[in-house]
Amino acid sequence: MQTSWPGGIGLTTFKEWCASIKDKTGGELEFTPFGANDVVGDFQLFDAVKNGVLEAVNPFTIYAQGIIPAAVFLTSYPLGLRNPHEFDTFYYGLGGLEIARELYAAQGMHFVGPIQHDANIIHSKVPIRSIDDFRDRKMRLPGGMVAEVFQALGAKTTVLPGSEIFPALEKGTIDVADYTGPAVNYALGFSQVTKYISMGPPGFMSLYQPVDLMDLTVGKAAWDKLSPQMQQFVEMETHAYSDMHHAAIQKANQEAWQKFADDGTEVTRLTQDDVALMTEVAVPIWFNWANKDKDAARVFKIQLDYMQSGSLGYVEPSLLEGLELTNL
Repeated sequence: MQTSWPGGIGLTTFKEWCASIKDKTGGELEFTPFGANDVVGDFQLFDAVKNGVLEAVNPFTIYAQGIIPAAVFLTSYPLGLRNPHEFDTFYYGLGGLEIARELYAAQGMHFVGPIQHDANIIHSKVPIRSIDDFRDRKMRLPGGMVAEVFQALGAKTTVLPGSEIFPALEKGTIDVADYTGPAVNYALGFSQVTKYISMGPPGFMSLYQPVDLMDLTVGKAAWDKLSPQMQQFVEMETHAYSDMHHAAIQKANQEAWQKFADDGTEVTRLTQDDVALMTEVAVPIWFNWANKDKDAARVFKIQLDYMQSGSLGYVEPSLLEGLELTNL
């Protein structure tokens, strides 16, 4: 099983979890872990599973958007669901898990479950004090809807796997980069090649990917070899690992903030006005992406109803004027 983690607390936690499976199952099941690029590149993970090169992967869910268009809504997107419990509600309470498994099954894979990790943050060589400061910046993003929103703000975006971000910043190929949270990014050396971290207002760590999900995906052949009881164990273990993984990274984040401060990194924050302006940009883009694919529309409609509900109230009716889902 290969993860997308190239190093840091993410990779350490992943390897520790994999090592625990043999003992937990009395030797009946064993996970052999590989870090990012150990077997294949990050963007070849799903091909490797479908071809049998890997039996399972632990990727960032956004990487599936190339083969499953609806995957853009199976993880965080700009100004969408904003907290881990909201995505857990979507998956485990509102039918998201069943839809994800249906879509992955059509690709010969089993989507075991989402794995929480962190918000993504932005590292920059220049201060970002408002969304206007993204204009004309060369910026690494994961592509897809996230990139389109920043392009609408004037950024010049490119797609790079995590392992290539540091050298690109070091060489000046890019001057702004998003990746994961502070603990992982510090371990990757980002404080050595950038001076600033851009975040949302207090309590809103990331406007564009506040809940950047990973997942556990297993090839159909490998999954079908497991007994029903062992399949259930893996599903429940993945849910438990999601909580442990998230908590371990949040703990490491608290230590990383002081390290960034000691290195002279300055944290800048966008304002609530920026949130409102970026939401106006993002909402039509949500609909454009949902209308590209009927399954994407199906997933998005569940989330849109949730975001409009009394529980959240993230989307005012006025923002939806003139917009509709055309392929439900």
